[in-house]
Amino acid sequence: QVQVVESGGGLVQPGGSLRLSCAASGRILSLYDMGWYRQAPGKQRELVATITNGGSTNYADSVKGRFTISRDNAKNTVYLQMNSLKPEDTAVYYCNAQVVGSDYVRRNYWGQGTQVTVSV
Repeated sequence: QVQVVESGGGLVQPGGSLRLSCAASGRILSLYDMGWYRQAPGKQRELVATITNGGSTNYADSVKGRFTISRDNAKNTVYLQMNSLKPEDTAVYYCNAQVVGSDYVRRNYWGQGTQVTVSV
């Protein structure tokens, strides 16, 4: 069974920083694209950033220049460094990992989400 777990959320003041972590574990044969998504109250879930296994990244326009996604393939972990945080960044952040597991089928696995609150 594949598990995806996020950590690192919390309360931060505007202009502050947080680093989120997401670790995939279990029977993993191959780990492909990983990404971060977020959902604010009353809003649709949106893509924040993605990273391929080779390290190619993509960001939502709203976070470009402020957020950095990275990964450590040896640890099956993806990170999201968030700088210059704004109140508009407040949301539950979810990790997604594309995984080939024990059934040899490529699937998307989601973490449970971690709350990020940016407030004075």
